[in-house]
Amino acid sequence: MSDRYSRQQLFQPIGEKGQALLQQKHVLIIGAGALGSASAEAIVRAGVGKVTIVDRDYVEWSNLQRQQLYSEKEAEQEIPKAIAAKERLARINSNVQIKGLVMDAMADSLESIVHDVDVILDGTDNFDIRFVINDLAQKYHIPWIYGSCVGSYGTTYTIIPGKSPCLHCLLQAVPNMTITCDTAGIISPAVQIVAAYQVAEALKILVEDWQAVCDTYRTFDVWHNQHYDMRVQKAKKKDCPSCGEQAIYPYLAFENQTKVDVLCGRNAVQIRPQRSDDYNLDYLAQQLQKHGTIQQNPYLLSCQLKDYRLVIFQDGRVLVHGTNDVQQAKNLYYRLLG
Repeated sequence: MSDRYSRQQLFQPIGEKGQALLQQKHVLIIGAGALGSASAEAIVRAGVGKVTIVDRDYVEWSNLQRQQLYSEKEAEQEIPKAIAAKERLARINSNVQIKGLVMDAMADSLESIVHDVDVILDGTDNFDIRFVINDLAQKYHIPWIYGSCVGSYGTTYTIIPGKSPCLHCLLQAVPNMTITCDTAGIISPAVQIVAAYQVAEALKILVEDWQAVCDTYRTFDVWHNQHYDMRVQKAKKKDCPSCGEQAIYPYLAFENQTKVDVLCGRNAVQIRPQRSDDYNLDYLAQQLQKHGTIQQNPYLLSCQLKDYRLVIFQDGRVLVHGTNDVQQAKNLYYRLLG
């Protein structure tokens, strides 16, 4: 037994056989914020063979309170989270194959990378993406572990296609969420508890200990000392569009994918062009420097205007900071980049 994983292998439900299985498995983590970064570190330290991290955002100062993979250096340089996470995790365990993808978690982009994935961990912050994950997981029979947290509250739920009620069974449609970390805040212990549950469930699945997998919808409030497990098996629906007998996977349809996102609580709008052509950031920097102050790294370009700040990613996405008015953001986008 190698020293690196010796304590984990001494844990009987994993053992040497389970450790060997972990080294053959692939985990996809969607979102590299608080939950995603905590889960990614634990998964990489456990010796899972391959980890893919998808995230569309970059490191900001407000992230550092709870997003454990990042430092002040990444915030100063506005490094994309997927890249910063990959570089940090590679220093933690060089034996794990780690891929960081700076991209929107959309149906078409995710569908191209899920074919050899053994489990998906939800590190996202919105239900639009979660419903896409749910449909992909059902279509390709991939277990996935939902997780969310805000304030001192957290929840997790493990979904095994063909067995568990899926997210669509439970929620019916995308909820109109008004409470987020950006509006209600969050404390780090809530993040760590959700991530711990998610990673524990992932390890059970990866070592194929199916009897140990949790079958309840689990919620807690760490500040108010509350913990609740809700049995949901009766919520499974035969006619569910996502997991039923005649599943059509509605959230994989292009018309159900948002093209413009208002980033709740951040006073910002994301604009995603119809075509994801790569931008020439050096050329854009020259064009935009007459309008504002430019900051650039190999992955994105930011331009500080008088009242707004544009952040332009190489894949064509643009964040317009300083407004949550979609039309106002579009007008600025087309005036400077159209």
